[in-house]
Amino acid sequence: MSTTVWRNWSGTQTCRPERTLRPATEGAVAAAVAEAAAAGGVVRPLGAGHSFTPVACTEGVRLQLDGLSGLVAVDHAAGTVTLRAGTRLRDIPGLLRPLGLALPNQGDVDPQSVAGAVSTGTHGTGAGFTGFAGTVRAFRIIGADGVARDCRPDAPGEAGELFRLGRLGLGVFGVLTELTMTAVPAFHLLADEHLEDFEALRREFPARVRAADHLEFYWFPGTDAALVKDNRRIPDADLAAWAASPEAAGVTRPTRLGRVRGFIDEELISNGALWAMCELARARPGLVPRLNALAARTVPRRRWVGPAHEVFVSPRRVRFAEMEYAVDLDDAPEVLAEIRRVIDAAGAHVSFPLEVRAAAADDVALSTAYGRQSCYIAVHRYHREDHRDYFALVEPVLAAAGGRPHWGKLHTLGATELRERYPLFDEVARLRARLDPEGVFLNDHLRGLFGA
Repeated sequence: MSTTVWRNWSGTQTCRPERTLRPATEGAVAAAVAEAAAAGGVVRPLGAGHSFTPVACTEGVRLQLDGLSGLVAVDHAAGTVTLRAGTRLRDIPGLLRPLGLALPNQGDVDPQSVAGAVSTGTHGTGAGFTGFAGTVRAFRIIGADGVARDCRPDAPGEAGELFRLGRLGLGVFGVLTELTMTAVPAFHLLADEHLEDFEALRREFPARVRAADHLEFYWFPGTDAALVKDNRRIPDADLAAWAASPEAAGVTRPTRLGRVRGFIDEELISNGALWAMCELARARPGLVPRLNALAARTVPRRRWVGPAHEVFVSPRRVRFAEMEYAVDLDDAPEVLAEIRRVIDAAGAHVSFPLEVRAAAADDVALSTAYGRQSCYIAVHRYHREDHRDYFALVEPVLAAAGGRPHWGKLHTLGATELRERYPLFDEVARLRARLDPEGVFLNDHLRGLFGA
């Protein structure tokens, strides 16, 4: 057993893998899987370790896929790109923008590998846009038998079943080596960042998010303030014409505003001020309501434009634990009201804001947005504070609303509860058991999720 301890980004998970391999070819991946399977071992692929759950943990073989990265192919006619599985999201704009292309949507962080983002259900915001898994058009995967399969909607036999049921697979079906995904013409975003009344926005959120391209907001418990990010898409081809229009007057365009001086970056989530606030709140919890009110009041209104990936993404320098559930978008106003009620009733002091986003319905079997337009409600806790009591306070509200937990974020549901929430869950579990009967790709966390 190795003496090297692996920790995820947030520090919520640790493990001590027996070996860490860094394959740079598909053949090396297949060989590693076949060797582990023959020895009765376990293999877990690892991207950035950004998930909060133990999904990547193993005491067996850990496959670090950074060497399996880069652009494989572009099909302009089909509107797709094929990427190697270990490609980091942060590197994709550099690969696609020179070709005039972009991913359709993105989350608010980008260190993850593309395979990890797809496999755990990573998403952005926008009621007309799915998460990453919903944009997958085909993928290539090494199964427990060491064989590569090309999975696409029209593939015969197991490969077709893998596409239908395994696009979002948490690594239980094998090791992804390539993904073919939807690509769109490159675009900019006009960001409108401002303060609104939480109660009014809560009530109107389904209608507001459906009328916008990308709308999200942050609410500090104990205040009436919602900090809104409303991003409108501007195709790169239309940017010059838009910039010459009256609407562009007063809109700033400094380089990399989204990373250097952005609304979330400097004012709320990632900067030293938030770290200082969290440390002070940890030492003196009674100050939290006043600190939250101060943070909300000091956020300025901004309108600015930048390349899409620079607007979507915000660095995360202050570490935290996170729980996120997806509920039906139309139920969001009542769910948010109940969350506020239980937090207020408990007198909970929470120094991190709730984050509220949305996504389009999709047909991905284990997607949190399967079959329904969804609202994502995420709660956070500073990493030096115990998150368990706070999450236990909010999780029953989300679960009672039929919420589906984000696969990469903390939750307490097991196979019994998950079966009730995913119409295709049993089909997924049966396919997993058939393709990997010895559990080559399982760890204890995944056994609990799938009842294996």
